[in-house]
Amino acid sequence: MNYTLRQLRVFLAVVGHGSFSRAADAVGLTQPAVSRGVAELEEALGVRLLDRTTREVVVTDAGQALAPAIERLLGQLDDTLEETRQLGERYRGRVVIASAPTISARLMPLYVSTCARQYPDIRLSVRDNVQADGLEQIRAGAVDFGVLIDPLAHEGLTIAPLATDPFCFVCRRDHPLANADSVPWSALDGIPLVLLDFASGSRPLIDRIFASHGVAPSVVQELGHSASVFGMVEAGIGASVLPSFSLPLPAASPLVWRPLTPREERRIVMVCREDRSLSPSAAAVWQMVQSLPLPAEPAMPQ
Repeated sequence: MNYTLRQLRVFLAVVGHGSFSRAADAVGLTQPAVSRGVAELEEALGVRLLDRTTREVVVTDAGQALAPAIERLLGQLDDTLEETRQLGERYRGRVVIASAPTISARLMPLYVSTCARQYPDIRLSVRDNVQADGLEQIRAGAVDFGVLIDPLAHEGLTIAPLATDPFCFVCRRDHPLANADSVPWSALDGIPLVLLDFASGSRPLIDRIFASHGVAPSVVQELGHSASVFGMVEAGIGASVLPSFSLPLPAASPLVWRPLTPREERRIVMVCREDRSLSPSAAAVWQMVQSLPLPAEPAMPQ
């Protein structure tokens, strides 16, 4: 026996309104679609449910026996579906976000504190790992989604833009470029630099930017975290190029930062698996992250 919920609802509408045209208006279908739905249901059941005349629609004995049973069953179905919807909207449980270190420091405190206020029954956890590890956790389903640097490969991922983050130059106050209002990328040609390593999502972008400006830097150290980079720069090992989300600089340090010109940016995005739906709680956090205003870019150094 082959019938659909739509056919059952159309039949009830005709019985309730006593007219195909009024039933069509009630359910938002055309009159021919309503007539066809009833005819298909009658064919599936092998019994006539309505007698049609030019003036009226008469419910047959079979139709009168069937209508209240269908109404009761559809009512139970609607109640069950509504309970399921409300259960999904309670937003409880644990949601896990992957994030890169330079993003975690600036954005994750905002997201965790806002989630605690808006959704007190959700426990939001942050996995603070380098970009490569964050992407691996997303693909493996170990986290619900990530806030990361836009990956070069999008295959199997859903990507939602979130913010842009300019790169800046960081050096000691006694560096020859420290007193400039801004530093051109071309000025970095051949100077010693301490950079993030290739596990970072920023490093491939930085290297591409160097190549586009014809810059051949002298990379003296490659490190996984911006805090380690700051230490090397402070020790005089070299200057650095870092995303502005790495700021502010450590308190009382001899370091300064300057904007790089022309402005070059990395894209911060939200990432989840393309083939996996977010849980209601994770979807609520995803929407919350998208709706929050981002922290202002750091003020230009004096």
